[in-house]
Amino acid sequence: MKGDWATRVADTVEQAVSVVRDKAVTPAQRATRAVVFGLLAGFFLLTASTLFFIGLFRGLVVISGDVWLAYLIFGGILIALGAFCWSLRLKSPSTDDGRKS
Repeated sequence: MKGDWATRVADTVEQAVSVVRDKAVTPAQRATRAVVFGLLAGFFLLTASTLFFIGLFRGLVVISGDVWLAYLIFGGILIALGAFCWSLRLKSPSTDDGRKS
């Protein structure tokens, strides 16, 4: 009878530990992995995009033959993109009739 009681207690403790692990530790491990892999992917994408734009600019210098023309073209593209993003911004609704109090 004593051996049976000890086995049941050990099984109950093992089951409780398994339930706690499944409900707490496993989701925390998944979240941590998602954050780490997301940061790693973001770092790689930032590095790749930086190198891509540097290569694009250098290619534009080679094609145009003048650095100032490459700056003008690249700057114009960036200004056009900025103006497009500016036009998409959310405008706050005006509640008054235009007068300041």
